[in-house]
Amino acid sequence: MAVIKGNAYGHGMLAAAHALSSADAFGVARLSEVKALRDAGIDKPIVLLSGVLSRADLAEAAELNTSVGVHNEDQIGWLENFRGDIAGVWLKIDTGMNRLGFHIEEAKDAIARLQACNAISDLKIMTHFANADDVNDATTKKQVDRFIRVISGFSGDVSVANSAGLLGWARALQAFDGLSAAGRLWIRPGIALYGVSPIRGMSADDLGLRAAMQFESSLSAVKPLGAGEPVGYGGTWTSERDTTLGIVAVGYGDGYTRYMPSGTPVLVNGRRVPIAGVISMDLTAVDLGPDAVDKAGDSVVLWGDGLPVEEIAEFAGTVPYQLVTGVTHREEPVYD
Repeated sequence: MAVIKGNAYGHGMLAAAHALSSADAFGVARLSEVKALRDAGIDKPIVLLSGVLSRADLAEAAELNTSVGVHNEDQIGWLENFRGDIAGVWLKIDTGMNRLGFHIEEAKDAIARLQACNAISDLKIMTHFANADDVNDATTKKQVDRFIRVISGFSGDVSVANSAGLLGWARALQAFDGLSAAGRLWIRPGIALYGVSPIRGMSADDLGLRAAMQFESSLSAVKPLGAGEPVGYGGTWTSERDTTLGIVAVGYGDGYTRYMPSGTPVLVNGRRVPIAGVISMDLTAVDLGPDAVDKAGDSVVLWGDGLPVEEIAEFAGTVPYQLVTGVTHREEPVYD
């Protein structure tokens, strides 16, 4: 199951759906995403991972021929009273994330109710890892053990493995090999599909991944700046020397977050230079250095080749998921 929610983690959902056409299914988070895929002619199985929010949404999900996640009593009740057919149901079990899903002691009853539901012909079971990005934390192994107890004797398909689970916990997932009573084991990679590391402290290169996104802009202006001169809103950065200032045509309106601090690197003509001052909606200032020969129109890479998004996320105090998903596509993306 290729997870393409959040506009395919900022990469463009429809483009990703075509590029990942060999996947067995697509995973999304919103009914609007299902509709966009169907309107674009995508007929592959789709899983609405978070399920529906109302009875009306359930009817629309059935009309769109999408499988739905089920994680609470209301959703089971809607299905029990639904007069129609649902493409499939993924029952979510909470094995330690404490977000969505039935607790393991509630699982048996939830499974029985859904198996007796006339609207459902295909029931699968899933869980979600809470801390798989930390390969030294024992939580993931505990969650695997709890999930195995839940699905013991269940003959349908199951799924546990997000990107971090796949790349960081392959040995723990071998526990499913001996479950002959179970159906297929689905993997559901998300961020790793786009060449971004899901593992804390490891880069894409460390994991053999190649980044799909190159976030670029260009210099819109180049100007001299004297020592002691402040830059940008609030004057939070002041030059300690005579230098050359570059103004990049990118800002938080494009998804280049305002939480990028001064000193965050960008690549200008292939060399690293630091951000200077607060990010504006449409513009970002960088210190090109006193001997700079850069000019307006020159290329600027915010993250991509030579500047991993994982590194930039550390400067911004966030995760790379948020950065790539936050790209606004104010400018039309280019696909190669």
